[in-house]
Amino acid sequence: MDISVRSRLSGLMFFQYFIWGAWYVTMGTYLFTALKADAIQIGSSYANLSIAAIISPFIVGLIADRFFSAQKVLGVLHLLGALTLYYVSTVSDFTSFWWLILVYTLLYMPTISLSNSISFSQMKDAGKEFPAVRVFGTVGWIVAGIMISYLDLESSVLTFRIAAACSLLLGIFSFFLPDTPAKNEKASIAGILGLDALVLFKNQSFNVFFITSILICIPLAFYYGFTNPFLNDIGLENAAGKMTLGQVSEVVFMLVLPLLYVRLGVKKVLLIGMAAWVARYLFFAFGDAGPGVWMLYGGIVLHGICYDFFFVTGQIYIDKKADAKVRSAAQGLITLATYGVGMLIGSFASGYLTEQYGSNINGVMKYDWQTIWMYPAGIAVAVIIIFSLLFKEKESKTRNSGL
Repeated sequence: MDISVRSRLSGLMFFQYFIWGAWYVTMGTYLFTALKADAIQIGSSYANLSIAAIISPFIVGLIADRFFSAQKVLGVLHLLGALTLYYVSTVSDFTSFWWLILVYTLLYMPTISLSNSISFSQMKDAGKEFPAVRVFGTVGWIVAGIMISYLDLESSVLTFRIAAACSLLLGIFSFFLPDTPAKNEKASIAGILGLDALVLFKNQSFNVFFITSILICIPLAFYYGFTNPFLNDIGLENAAGKMTLGQVSEVVFMLVLPLLYVRLGVKKVLLIGMAAWVARYLFFAFGDAGPGVWMLYGGIVLHGICYDFFFVTGQIYIDKKADAKVRSAAQGLITLATYGVGMLIGSFASGYLTEQYGSNINGVMKYDWQTIWMYPAGIAVAVIIIFSLLFKEKESKTRNSGL
């Protein structure tokens, strides 16, 4: 891959995730302050991303891959996304906002797989080349968070306009990416849903892993939806910028993960990841912006362990467990289950529970954050118990064992 192609793909990843990071992290804070939304409404807004995650494979699999070049579809989706994001910034009622965010997420989610497809098509050895390109996506997310934070825009409509401007640029830039022709292959509903991987459910440990993956995404939704409003509410300055430490830790722990995976095995690494979820929410429950601020930083930094040690390890586990012919379907199935089903349940649950522990004091909503954070911590503990008792590591070390 020559330097021109590598540079364009790196730029693609940077802007792809800058757009997401510019509005997603602080959306809850914006809704609380600007639109006076309640926690249930915020949870339902974050649920839109899960709805889009369920629907987007059909957009890519049934339309984009079959009839159009990937870079052209990517460009059109980002241009339409720019218009939608700008329109989001002009509405002042929650109902309009909710529907527009749903439209935008339906436009955005397919671009993730399209950007990956464009990148993979230019690589001879994706295992070695893709991480060096994909890391620019993490950098983009970090830069967006720092910019929004230090410009003091966390509750401002400008977050959506910045994302819209970047989406417009990426939409235009997409047409100059390497050509990735249409596959002209007939896609099936079963293939898109990952149903070809159902053979894996003959294995008990895979069943346990699958259910665990859905359940652990319920507390994950609490983090994505309410961490930024929580940090701002308790007085932590530049919250969005400080939350980017979570993405920094992702990069760091990604380097440590391969060594631990070999030494400890899949079960122990997954358990460490889940234990980090419990610790993170306990830190949030008992931390504060004063002497206990180290707990808040600890909870943010633990995001790297939470994500890498569970989700990335889970991807590796699936790769080892599945035959080559169903491996892609298996990865798609687990993504649909986690970011689709699990996060969808978690988004509504987090909104409902947060609202239950809110009180209107002199016209200002105050939340019992300590109690709120104990719920995702408790859910994570329950998942750990289920997983540790039922998951058999010996089955996961040998590909296709028991299938």
